[in-house]
Amino acid sequence: MSNENGKHQRASARANSNGSSKAARPPSRTTTRESQRPRPEPPIQTQTLTQLPRLLSANQLRPPPRQRQRLGNSLASLLTLNTSSQSSNDDPKPSQWSALDLGGMHMRNIATNLFKYSFLTQLYLNHNQLHFLPPEVAHLKSLALLDLSANKLQTVPPELGQLVSLKELLLFDNQLTYLPVELGNLFQLDLFGLEGNPLSEPYIGFLQKEGGALHIISYLRENIPAGAQPAEREWIVLEDDEKDSFTVLCYNTLCDKYATAATYPYTPSWALAWEYRKETIFHEIINYNADIVCLQEMETGQFEEYFQEQFLQVSDYEGVFWPKSRARTMGEYERRAVDGCATFFRSSKFSLIEKHTIEFQQIAMQRPELRRTEDVFNRVMVKDNIGLITVLESKDAQNPFKLIVVNTHLHWDPSDGDVKLVQTAMLLEELAKIVAQYQPATPPGANKPKENTIPILLCGDFNSLPESGVHQLLTQGSIPRDHPDFQKYTYGSRHQLDFTNLTPSFKGVIDWIWYSGPTLGVSGDYLKGVGSTTGPVVGFPNAHHPSDHVPIMASLWYKGGSVGGGKDDKSGGKNEGGNFGGVGGSNKTKK
Repeated sequence: MSNENGKHQRASARANSNGSSKAARPPSRTTTRESQRPRPEPPIQTQTLTQLPRLLSANQLRPPPRQRQRLGNSLASLLTLNTSSQSSNDDPKPSQWSALDLGGMHMRNIATNLFKYSFLTQLYLNHNQLHFLPPEVAHLKSLALLDLSANKLQTVPPELGQLVSLKELLLFDNQLTYLPVELGNLFQLDLFGLEGNPLSEPYIGFLQKEGGALHIISYLRENIPAGAQPAEREWIVLEDDEKDSFTVLCYNTLCDKYATAATYPYTPSWALAWEYRKETIFHEIINYNADIVCLQEMETGQFEEYFQEQFLQVSDYEGVFWPKSRARTMGEYERRAVDGCATFFRSSKFSLIEKHTIEFQQIAMQRPELRRTEDVFNRVMVKDNIGLITVLESKDAQNPFKLIVVNTHLHWDPSDGDVKLVQTAMLLEELAKIVAQYQPATPPGANKPKENTIPILLCGDFNSLPESGVHQLLTQGSIPRDHPDFQKYTYGSRHQLDFTNLTPSFKGVIDWIWYSGPTLGVSGDYLKGVGSTTGPVVGFPNAHHPSDHVPIMASLWYKGGSVGGGKDDKSGGKNEGGNFGGVGGSNKTKK
């Protein structure tokens, strides 16, 4: 479209706006969807300047007359509007209408009380005389469409970038010369209308390309500054000067092959690049200075080529690793990209006795009672998650002890709660066999101990929320057959963090550190998932958080007791359920 044609059509649009707040916009490549999208009818006009705002329901029907009030030019009077019996002093409550049309009302200012209507999904402020958009617009978190076309805006507030649910942002025919980089956070935009603004380079160059306005969003995202480092997380001391104490860290590091722009479109490409993230992950773990580190989503090649050597050189960590079961069928090159679980321990404090791997897929195939069940074959055997068990022995403890550390990553899909339950049950059964090997011998004539005397840590990304069946199974030792997580399928803690996984569509606790209550106590852990930040966070990963999970950490101490016995001593009992305490860690759906 030539410049002359564009000027002519925008002039026609402005002329038409005298009679309608929804004047025709200049056709452009970035607005072809505009003509296909049904537009609401023009607002009611009267013979005076007094007009009615339109409240639009989901089906675009005008509300009953009793829900409409005549308003003057001042938008402040709009804020007395009620659709229920609520007091005018109360915050507005969700109503049957979710869209508000204030287009073509000759407004010069917007009262900030408008932005209390957080249930709005569409807001039309086009064809007015607005010079300024209040930063309180950030409160309208549910907005999917915001039309500010044909006003006199010279800029928009950076807070507009917090409306990450926006799919259409229309800024046609304003006086914009500058766009704040925070608009780069609007990763869900399908339509970004900018034509008719006196923008300069580099914006004008993007607009001349196919889909150019959306390229501007990508450009802004890449130039969002990293910002100030978040404050340190608050550590809670529960017990002072406990002897034989140690610390454990659990962290899903988000392996490179899963960290794609399609999955994390809100993250700048430089912050998503593995070369940047691996250094950040490494230094983050080193700064926590834990005695035991359990990592999930660690690629085979990265463990062998980078982390194993770096940890040993810098912090005296020794490590063990096992990949997911799919690596069995792959060649050497493909195998290096398979992720798995890695457990590191400080060699000055612990020595490795042995390690065990638990491949849920293989266990299900070896169990006749499971092979006979169709649901196990179709749902469990096709998932190749694993568990890694290491048996450690203390070196500098006043009361020497052995410690069994379990590191696992359960299936990701939130709709497959039954699969995660079966995987957890298999994990506990295999763990019980290993625990029995290290239970102390019972003297002749003495009763067997009712509880396990071997300290156990069970760490990992369980992809399970506190209300899940997995959580109930680990805390109570059993789960009823009719638990909702079983769905229709048939098969033969202390305080928790505010979240361990954060994306724009999910925030919750799905990572956990479980410990055997009879043998271990907790002397400290973190109060929150992250330290305070100086600005809003769309989701992880970002410049300061290299994974979509956050590390969880706890300090524990060995309570002492009889820890004798050995692998050849078969007199031990099984691990009784319901004896695990939990330190909350991460919540998510993935991989």
